[in-house]
Formats: sequence, structure tokens, C-alpha cells
Amino acid sequence: MGNVFVLDHPLIQHKLTYIRSKETGTKEFRELVDEVAMLMAFEITRNLPLQDKTIHTPVVEAQAKVLSGKKIGLIPILRAGLGMVDGVLKLIPAAKVGHVGLYRDPETFQPVEYYIKLPSDINERELIVIDPMLATGGSANDAIHSLKKRGAENIRLMCLIAAPEGVEMIKEEHPDVDIYLGALDEKLDEKGYIVPGLGDAGDRLFGTK
Repeated sequence: MGNVFVLDHPLIQHKLTYIRSKETGTKEFRELVDEVAMLMAFEITRNLPLQDKTIHTPVVEAQAKVLSGKKIGLIPILRAGLGMVDGVLKLIPAAKVGHVGLYRDPETFQPVEYYIKLPSDINERELIVIDPMLATGGSANDAIHSLKKRGAENIRLMCLIAAPEGVEMIKEEHPDVDIYLGALDEKLDEKGYIVPGLGDAGDRLFGTK
């Protein structure tokens, strides 16, 4: 059963406060999102398996720990997910990056994939789906379905902030997916925005309206 983890590290919470503030401009917003993504990646990778390796220090031969070769894949949901990728790559530079782009057909309301490009070995990788906002849960749900359809078996979801409605959708649709959040907010408003939220993450990252 997938679990929900709210990463309450003081540095994450401190930086999230400034990410939320409407006084924060685009440059600072990008930098803060990058920093929080790196801090969240530190928490998400806490349980990666290790193996022993023989090394030579300047003093003696010694047994030390290295990652056991578990492959990581980062899957940002376009476009806002792009703003968190570099922060994660700073900690896991060998990770491969795939991309999923989705929109909803305005008439049928069904998800339409307009772009998907993934590592060829996603079934062997531990995938981290990245999206700053988990509001209704629709985009993340569709992206995870797209990955599973292509053979992905080990998926985690990483979001800056979420509404309870989005968390419940992912738990119901994908009970095998762990969810990592910087904050779990109160609710969605009538327009589908997270309250108190941070506005539109994509617009604030890229300076659009």
C-alpha cells in the first residue's frame, strides 16, 4: 500500500514559505524550487540500497558503502515539473530523465498525451514522477497510468504541495505509489486551485500568465 510522506524538514518548510509568497519574483521562485527539490530528493532517497566496496584510503585498505546500482529515472510532468528536475539531478546526477506531457480534451475531458519520451529500461528503474502541484490529481494519475502501460513497476510521486483531493485520487488509483510532499494543504477552491497553495507553479516558474 502506498504511503504519504510530508517532509517536514525545517529547511524545506522555511523555503516553502517564500515559494508561497506572492512577493517572490520569478528568479527567486526558480531558485527556491530548485533548492527544495534537492532537499526533498535527499529524503526520498533515504532508503536506497547499499553494497560494500573495497577502497584504499591514504592510510589503509577499507570496506566502504556505495549505492548498489539501483537505477533511478526522473519523470517530470510538463511543464511545471521541469522546474524541479535540476535540483534532484544535483544529488543523483546519473539518473535518466523522461518527460510526460498531457492535456485534457476540452470536450471529452479525457487526458491526451501530446508528448512522451522515456528511458528504454523504465521497467528496471525506480521512477520519481515530479510535479510541483498535486491538486485534483488528474495529471499525476494520467502520467502514472502512462508509465505503467509502458512497463514501469516501481514509481514514487514527488510534489511541493498537495490538496487532500489529489492525494486521495492517487491513493485510490495507484495504491502501490508512495507520495512525497513538502506540504499537505487544506483544500481545493471552486477553480481547482490549492488553498492556501502558491498559485500556478508553471506561470511562476516561467514568468507567464
